[in-house]
Amino acid sequence: MSTTDSTETTGRRRGRRPAGQDTRTALVEAARAVFAENGYDGATVRAIATRAGVDAAMVNHWFGGKEGLFAQAVLKLPFDPLELLEILRNGPDDELGERIVRTFITRWDGAGGGVFVALIRSVAGHEQAGHVLRDFFQKFFTALISSMGADHVPLRMTLCASQMVGLGMIRYVAKFEPFASEEVEVLVRAVAPNLQRYLTGDIS
Repeated sequence: MSTTDSTETTGRRRGRRPAGQDTRTALVEAARAVFAENGYDGATVRAIATRAGVDAAMVNHWFGGKEGLFAQAVLKLPFDPLELLEILRNGPDDELGERIVRTFITRWDGAGGGVFVALIRSVAGHEQAGHVLRDFFQKFFTALISSMGADHVPLRMTLCASQMVGLGMIRYVAKFEPFASEEVEVLVRAVAPNLQRYLTGDIS
């Protein structure tokens, strides 16, 4: 482990638990509680680790940071958000919409769509879950849009989020046909141009 272990822990140093999977499970359970109480911005790695009874460095060890832990504990995403950002940034800006739509559908399809259904039901039934989800999308899309130097970042971010959440609702929750069973590349060609305008086009 890195030397940051000692600086990221508070009070008594607890160290890694003997069973690694137990540590991971404890962090996920603690994170759900802390995110629910404080939202994404208010939840700190240190607070989550303290509640779980482990070193804060274990969050990076098991999840790559707060974003990854949030994805597993609250969103239950079938991918690492930090990894996804790097994948999406790897290519021309004018093809970002295609990469987002293709990656989103491919990975949710690979997970059977069930995790998206569970997420939407959770958000619909719990106001705090909706708040945490908004925090996540704000950070995720703002990071992508800001990296391209686009204007109207908050508006673009919400437009992008509405497009992708709406896509998921129609494909996995409402299951409108033929959208629900359409080939990925057909949907990419149909949806990506609109998403690309939200990302880089004129929205004034």
